[in-house]
Amino acid sequence: MTVDAHHHVWELAVRDQDWIAEGSPLRRDFTVADLAPRARASGVDRTVVVQTVTVAEETPELLALADAHDLVAGVVGWTDLTRPDVADELARLRELPGGRHLKGIRHQVQGEPDPRWLLRADVGRGLAAVAAAGLVFDLVVRSHQLPACVEAAASLPGLTFVLDHAGKPPIASGAREPWASGVRALAALPNTVCKLSGLVTEADPAYWTAGDLRPYADTVLEAFGPARLMFGSDWPVCTPLVSYGEVLDLARELTGPQTHAEVFEGTAVRVYGL
Repeated sequence: MTVDAHHHVWELAVRDQDWIAEGSPLRRDFTVADLAPRARASGVDRTVVVQTVTVAEETPELLALADAHDLVAGVVGWTDLTRPDVADELARLRELPGGRHLKGIRHQVQGEPDPRWLLRADVGRGLAAVAAAGLVFDLVVRSHQLPACVEAAASLPGLTFVLDHAGKPPIASGAREPWASGVRALAALPNTVCKLSGLVTEADPAYWTAGDLRPYADTVLEAFGPARLMFGSDWPVCTPLVSYGEVLDLARELTGPQTHAEVFEGTAVRVYGL
């Protein structure tokens, strides 16, 4: 079977997604009920739902969804890493309905103006609390923030860092540096993992092919190896460009069959404890 290690859900009446532009096809509700038939049709039997907004109320809602739906096996939520009682907050989340499904924490580091935000002392204390809780930390960053990711991961060897969307490579421009060097430096650390996800949204939306994505997929596969690479659909963010089934087929095309047992199941099961 297959694990989708990265997708989102939202209901706009519950909480606005202010990162979605007016007029975008994403500006509507996307729920587990929408995802489930698509996932089942593609042979996906477990998923990891990931936070979208830096709002404390979202994580308990995602945990409750995981509690109610067998499909959702894990949650990567959000909490304020800089709060002095972050360890207590993580423990509180674990006690909520569905709390056993909390597998990781993510912060929108890509939106932080300080490229070294991860290296702030207060953030470091929060990351140490995430490690102590037995959770992982998902990195949503851009190329210029990768050096700080390397430093943070080196300073916290007991915390697993998961690089979302392969570090958002500049596929539309065709450039590979400094992204590739940053990815290789991060992959050199044993406590790092990468998601093969989100590539289509970094490509030129007007015209792109699997060939445009292949050099970037090859880079992360070579750097991390299949045992530290996992598939994520990035549904529904991918849907203006590809359907759920198409993004899964594309990922399979970009990776050799000999890697599929790890990339499409084993890595996610181990890293997130599914």
